[in-house]
Amino acid sequence: MKNKLLYFTILTLVTTGQLMAQKLFTLEELNFGGKNAAQFYPERWQLRWDGDRLIDAATTPATIIDRTTGRTIEGETIDMNTQRRKRHEGELEHCKTSGATAFLRDSNLWVAAADGTEHQLSTDGSRQIVYGQSVHRDEFGIRKGTFWSPNGQQLAFYRMDQSMVADYPQVNTFEREAVLAPDKYPMAGMTSHKVTVGVFSLQTGQTIYLDFGDPTDRYFTNIAWDPEGRTIYLYEVNRDQNHTTLDAYDATTGRKLRTLREESSDKYVEPLHPITFLPWDSSRFIYWSRKDGYRHLYLMDVKGTDLGQLTSGKWEVKELAGFCPATKSAIIITKEAGDLQRNIYSLNIKSGKRTLLDNGRGCHSLQLSADGRYLIDTWQEPDVPRACAVTDTKTGKQSLVRTAKDPWEGWYQPVFEQGTVLAADNQTTLYWRMVKPMDFDPARKYPTVVYVYGGPHAHNVEASWHWGSRSWETYMAQKGYILFILDNRGSEDRGRDFEQATFRRLGQEEMRDQMKGVEFLKSLPYVDADRLGVHGWSFGGFMTTSLMTTYPDVFKVGVAGGPVIDWKWYEVMYGERYMDTPEQNPEGYELTSCIPKAKNLKGKLQIIIGMNDPTCVPQHSLQFLNACAEAGTQPDFFVYPGEGHNMAGHKSVHLHERITQYFEDYLKPVISGQDHK
Repeated sequence: MKNKLLYFTILTLVTTGQLMAQKLFTLEELNFGGKNAAQFYPERWQLRWDGDRLIDAATTPATIIDRTTGRTIEGETIDMNTQRRKRHEGELEHCKTSGATAFLRDSNLWVAAADGTEHQLSTDGSRQIVYGQSVHRDEFGIRKGTFWSPNGQQLAFYRMDQSMVADYPQVNTFEREAVLAPDKYPMAGMTSHKVTVGVFSLQTGQTIYLDFGDPTDRYFTNIAWDPEGRTIYLYEVNRDQNHTTLDAYDATTGRKLRTLREESSDKYVEPLHPITFLPWDSSRFIYWSRKDGYRHLYLMDVKGTDLGQLTSGKWEVKELAGFCPATKSAIIITKEAGDLQRNIYSLNIKSGKRTLLDNGRGCHSLQLSADGRYLIDTWQEPDVPRACAVTDTKTGKQSLVRTAKDPWEGWYQPVFEQGTVLAADNQTTLYWRMVKPMDFDPARKYPTVVYVYGGPHAHNVEASWHWGSRSWETYMAQKGYILFILDNRGSEDRGRDFEQATFRRLGQEEMRDQMKGVEFLKSLPYVDADRLGVHGWSFGGFMTTSLMTTYPDVFKVGVAGGPVIDWKWYEVMYGERYMDTPEQNPEGYELTSCIPKAKNLKGKLQIIIGMNDPTCVPQHSLQFLNACAEAGTQPDFFVYPGEGHNMAGHKSVHLHERITQYFEDYLKPVISGQDHK
């Protein structure tokens, strides 16, 4: 007993000494909105391409670097400041080829030619009629609303008529008397907006519209030009989102030329990428599809002849970055080296052979030179904060290899671990991350927080620095918590069936998978099963609220941010893709709603929202609070006036301190009579 006591005394002194030697973080250092946060991000290098020239913009004037050796070319510089173009007021998109600029003035779309001549393209622009901006609520890969032709002489643009869409009555409380500031918000099953595509010609000064016919309940996305600027290609998706076509339109007359391909599904289709023409053959292009179960690349000609599958395997292509015409190869990023990785490959279009262009580890991104012969590879690994290299896409040879120092050196360093569990179907592998306190002692029992997102188009666990850990997890570990993060079925990058397992029943399979994670946690002797918490935002807020009310005896404390409460209050495109309409799927909407479950709440649940959230409108949380009041359950509630779906700037520090404090108040305290040492 004396020896054992001596051992624990020494262990305590050692770990206490380690902690004292490490500086402790505050959220001002860890949160992106913190005053001191910038110095704790891994170093970023300002390497970039000026056409085919490699430059280092960290100096003024910028230095030019030999891209084959990585050495600075003495005596050659480029003054980046003098090359910066003055942005046009209301600018939407500038075309480098022609020097023309698309811009908004008083809600109307204009184009300024390189010589300063201005052309007004619309006269009826307003909150009701929107020009040149992203449509369909940023779904289907849409991120903008203007599209210049390759020669810069024509501009395709979106026109969105949302006059028929209901107003959601947001309120601006910062005025002396609060005033209405409504959003156009089409809820699932309700009237949606109507979109058309216009084409303006700088040469004629005229605008035509593509001949869609009646655009009601039709979605148009992934606009692309052919290399000659004669034809516009786009995908059309029906309102049910179970059928899509790739169509070609004459850019001069607006006439539909042909449908090149169609794709249907018994669940949903979701085109996210425009077609991409081969730079050495203007008659052929690459398109994306999940028709074999995974997102891959295919080749087609302009007549609609399918020329075969370019990539295949039980993994997904993440990015088509560009081409190297010298080798007639595409430069792509895929998941084939590992589910948690992103790696760069050269894909030979003729043979289909893929050649790895990076170290085969971690998560990589790239910048490609104009000629496609070289790329700047930037990556992270679980123990590599950031690194970069310049790579020859033909030979694979690297130069200018740099590795960032650990910006957290000398500061608190939790234990980051990664592993797997089986999903609730008992056959699918799921990946988790765990963050433990630096002085972790397996003989202790720790309060544990499950951080969850769980929805489509996102993941949490990857082979980047600290396994993709969010800095708030470090803050919590520093305070004595274990954090557990699991990517359930329904999340991204694991193929069509993995994602679509949740169709028409959002949250149900996801919760079953999260509970498999909880089952694993309970098997660990150092996890205190009586002190389990859960936290998430947006879809994660929906998951948090669902878990707290579906498994009320499991989770003691939860914090739900910006939660979906009932999918009938969510928007048309996203909501109907995964749930169909409330009329088509009443059982699914009833099953997934948190309103009937409000009566089940036992633990402490705090709901936090931005008062003017345009994504997940406040009606969700307000109606849940009403249901709790009627049922006699007692959630807590906090609102950020004027904020949207996420808290911006320094308010994010306040938000995460509030989240932390809620767990400190209700999860951290030791339960009476239980020994946690």
